[in-house]
Amino acid sequence: MASVEGMEKPVAAQGKSRGRVLVSSVSSDSHTWNLVYLQLLIEELGFDVVALGACVPDALLVDACLHHDPDAVVLSTVNGHGALDGARVARVVRAIPALAALPMVIGGQLGVAGTADSALGTELLDAGFTAVYPAGSDPMRLAGFLSVLSEELPQKMLPEKVLA
Repeated sequence: MASVEGMEKPVAAQGKSRGRVLVSSVSSDSHTWNLVYLQLLIEELGFDVVALGACVPDALLVDACLHHDPDAVVLSTVNGHGALDGARVARVVRAIPALAALPMVIGGQLGVAGTADSALGTELLDAGFTAVYPAGSDPMRLAGFLSVLSEELPQKMLPEKVLA
């Protein structure tokens, strides 16, 4: 089983951090450019980022969530298997009581059928994601979602589930 022992906890690049966001791909996705882009975007928004990289097994994602206690998880996929892998990992994460309420976002190429993939977003929300941003979604939608996390709201109130 993969381990997060020895992984450094991130430090805010400048000033006070707005929170910690864990960024990862799904287990079958080896692409990294999307993860680098997300890390830079999220850091620019003032969050610390724990970047797990590509092809992250479900167990490693769970271990990292338990170890780093992120304010949100952002999963990205470009290989077209995001809906399949994402639904599975969402159910695994939601089965852990300590992670049941953790905000989880997935975005990118969720399927391989183009416009016929429109129903995948609803399936991912049903599996446990808080927000779904299919390929072509404006990155500022994610920025707006993450901004809610850093506000001083009673009981960390989040927006209703989001399907962009």
